[in-house]
Amino acid sequence: MGSRFWWIALPLLAVAAFALLVTEPEDSSTADPPPRSEPEPAVFQATTALVDDARINAADTEPQNWLAYGRDYYEQRFSPLDSINQESVGRLGLAWVSELASSFALQSTPIVVDGIIYFSTNWRRVHALDAATGESRWVYDPQTPREFLRKACCGPVNRGVAVYGGRVYVATLDGFLVSIDASNGKELWRVDTIVDRTRNYSITGAPRAAKGKIFIGNGGAEFGVRGYVTAYDAQSGDQVWRFYTVPGNPAEPFEHPEMELAATTWKGGEWWNIGGGGTVWNSIVYDPDFDQVYLGVGNGAPWTRTLRSPGGGDNLFLASIVAVDADTGSMNWYYQTTPGDNWDYTAVQDMMLAEMDVDGARRKVLMQAPKNGFFYVLDREDGELLRANPFVTTTWASHVDMASGRPVETEQSDYSERPKWIVPGPLGGHNWQAMSFDASSGLVYFPAQQNPLLYAMSDEVASTGVLKRNPGQMNLGIELGRIAQLIDETPGAPEAVGYLKAFDPLTGKEAWSVEHPHYWNGGVMASAGGLVFQGDALGYLSAYASDRGERLWHYNTYTSMVAPPISYQVGTTQYVAILAGGAGDNFGGHTTDTAAYRYGSYGKLLVFKLDGSEELPEPFELDKIIPDLKPLSASTEDIDRGNKLYHEACAVCHGVNVKSAGAMPDLRMMRTQVHDRFAQIVLEGTLSNQGMAGFADLFDVSDVQRIHAYINDRAIRDRAAALATP
Repeated sequence: MGSRFWWIALPLLAVAAFALLVTEPEDSSTADPPPRSEPEPAVFQATTALVDDARINAADTEPQNWLAYGRDYYEQRFSPLDSINQESVGRLGLAWVSELASSFALQSTPIVVDGIIYFSTNWRRVHALDAATGESRWVYDPQTPREFLRKACCGPVNRGVAVYGGRVYVATLDGFLVSIDASNGKELWRVDTIVDRTRNYSITGAPRAAKGKIFIGNGGAEFGVRGYVTAYDAQSGDQVWRFYTVPGNPAEPFEHPEMELAATTWKGGEWWNIGGGGTVWNSIVYDPDFDQVYLGVGNGAPWTRTLRSPGGGDNLFLASIVAVDADTGSMNWYYQTTPGDNWDYTAVQDMMLAEMDVDGARRKVLMQAPKNGFFYVLDREDGELLRANPFVTTTWASHVDMASGRPVETEQSDYSERPKWIVPGPLGGHNWQAMSFDASSGLVYFPAQQNPLLYAMSDEVASTGVLKRNPGQMNLGIELGRIAQLIDETPGAPEAVGYLKAFDPLTGKEAWSVEHPHYWNGGVMASAGGLVFQGDALGYLSAYASDRGERLWHYNTYTSMVAPPISYQVGTTQYVAILAGGAGDNFGGHTTDTAAYRYGSYGKLLVFKLDGSEELPEPFELDKIIPDLKPLSASTEDIDRGNKLYHEACAVCHGVNVKSAGAMPDLRMMRTQVHDRFAQIVLEGTLSNQGMAGFADLFDVSDVQRIHAYINDRAIRDRAAALATP
């Protein structure tokens, strides 16, 4: 079953709320967080990291730096450096490594400015290191309350920082935007970005900086929040504008005119009570050519559109690309990739800007490969659809109608009456992992995957047609416990596969494709040296020939990778850097192939150069033997109820069917003393300083006993199955 399961396998695999169950936590700090206050004016004189719009726009004139999230505002992630090339890459070796004491997935893109490398790790710690030696300049820790992890989707992960005007900007897991002095790591100000702290908002994305502003979105759709993006003044932290992505209660005044338009596309129901979703948790791109910002909007909450909007409708601006004026936040245009999204097909995946010849005319275009499996090329000026080619198998839609711009759904896409296997699943044909564009070849390089799911309505929804919002829990409209059981009982499931693809966005043809043993792999970077770099789930950082896909070099890091590589130069030496640390598959299948499953996840920044001579010691493989347990005193009904409760509140961190991928301890392997303290941990939050907050607001003692019985029963059955396998 497992490898076809889904979305929780993404950053959620990195959550280690039960870190004490097997090993010591990466951080046991109990220090009080700094005061939560609005920013105050401060005298600040920038002395380093003097990055501005002009430098980012002219990034090609200083290829030694990596000045912004995607290197420049076009976010093509293509390095002009070529000392490391197809002829020399065989000499590539480890230059230095920075151990980061993290067991969670690392997803950040490092920023390099004038010989200093800036990056964020879990809990939003920000590091500044000498880019040539790895020597630490400073570390900033926002002291995010560890118990906030329970409220976060998806884990304490972070995709990076922005460096701008002598400052480093980071968004904390608990929703604060922070400005840091780039010269010394001192906090200058922090501002609360969350509009409603009764809802489980969080932030995992990297801020973007342009036009004297910092742009940031948020996450948490599955927990029942309403999406929006905010622009803040880069100097003061004052709010400049805010754009909501889904309408609130239509009986109340609309925040801006676009919400009045959007409200006409939501029909029936009370989506605002559950939240609506539409969070912009990853991709925000500034376009200097049209002075506008593109927002990649996420899925609806709940997933099932018949619950959000029983009367139908496209549900704007879910699963959409929205272009807004950079100064005012007013909408210029939008394009919806998945109208009436019913499958968690977010459009938050990275967007790239380019100029290319399309049908005989030079066009300024935006490109995106969102979850739904179609690769889009849009005109940046007005949002006109130019291309929509499938890049993976798509059983939910046969094609995109170019006249209307709408996908043509198939009968297979409707799971309202009975469960159905659908491709892509909620993990998507492509997720947030970075892609790269080589303008000289016209090819886009990106990680893709075939990862299906057996979609099924929850029993509650199937019988009543109503989903009651459960605060503090996932509100999906589908039931993970039921789906897990159905998958176990349903033969003939499609296999999950991962790919690295070289794709022509105009013709829809693959120049080449490399198949990976595991579907969940890292982002990519292409370079002028004719190379494409990617880290994978098995722990290998590899360099492929960009013209033919041949693997020319690889290095075993013994750590699964999901973050993208970058390249920079100090003096005459070119470097390739990547944050290593991730997770494999929380749901079985290819689990034993991943470095995270074999060795655990120990985060580090790895930096390579030609003739580098440092070595990584091979770690010991982890003991994966499930102990011989005695069944707890529980009825079949209690175990079934425990299954449901576990998948409602626990699976988001601990995995469907209690299957861990190694980035966090496996609950099936709990020690005796942890079994003895299970109720205290879950109800009283005795491990809250590691992120395992108490659940007394959701469960009583009987509920916890049932959950414990389910975990124990699962461990016994899985041990028996393992022993029976030759």
